[in-house]
Amino acid sequence: MRQTRIEEFLELEHHNKELEEKIKEEVAKNREKDKLMFQQAKLASLGEMLGNISHQWRQPLMEINSLFLPIEAKLTLDMPLDNQEILETIDKLNHITKYMSNTIDDFKNFFATDKEKIKFQLLEQINSTINIISGGLKTHNIKLDIIIQKNPEMVGFKNDYSQVLINIINNAKDILVQRKIINPYIKISIFEEKENIITTVEDNAGGIKVEPIDKIFDPFFTYEKLGGSGIGLFMSKLIIEKNMSGKLSVKNSSDGAFFKIIIPKI
Repeated sequence: MRQTRIEEFLELEHHNKELEEKIKEEVAKNREKDKLMFQQAKLASLGEMLGNISHQWRQPLMEINSLFLPIEAKLTLDMPLDNQEILETIDKLNHITKYMSNTIDDFKNFFATDKEKIKFQLLEQINSTINIISGGLKTHNIKLDIIIQKNPEMVGFKNDYSQVLINIINNAKDILVQRKIINPYIKISIFEEKENIITTVEDNAGGIKVEPIDKIFDPFFTYEKLGGSGIGLFMSKLIIEKNMSGKLSVKNSSDGAFFKIIIPKI
């Protein structure tokens, strides 16, 4: 009888170990799936990012062209060139090329993989994020308001935070354009609330017509947005809630969609 109990115990131990191994394998597989979907989300936005680069560079390239035109005209007509005029032109060119170089850095940093959580100032990261997408907003005459009560510091993956903002803003932009909203706008608000940093993003596109509204966070779910992959908002929620220990929620306001990101300060 005792021998039978020992055998049963050993068999149970063996099954428990097998179960533990299977659980570990499934957890590892799920982590790999999350990583893969995260990379897919970045690749899905790559085409749009390249479009944003063209928007960002078109204006400065036109400015460079306009700076050279009077100099070229004077040289062609053998007119005298003032040294001060040349120095001022060089100074303006330096400012423009520095701006273009910073734009490249912003895009490069966005696609870099965060190795570890770091402390960063929110305003600096938001400015970098807006620099990536502002060209596309200007093209469609979408007004962007940013309201920051303070400039809080956050501990986390700063590029992940940027990707969440870009996903939400790009979704709002696409719906504003698709619905042909008059005087379209997107408003970002940043404030502190107890031990949390709150980021809200709202628009005036008329709201999300899905029930239940949280369905927009389901993987591969698309609504209205033409050519969407359906992983942007899903990944955004995953990033905030798993990578940054926060919460991402959405509701409809009187004018449109209202996203709220809650992230602990530490």
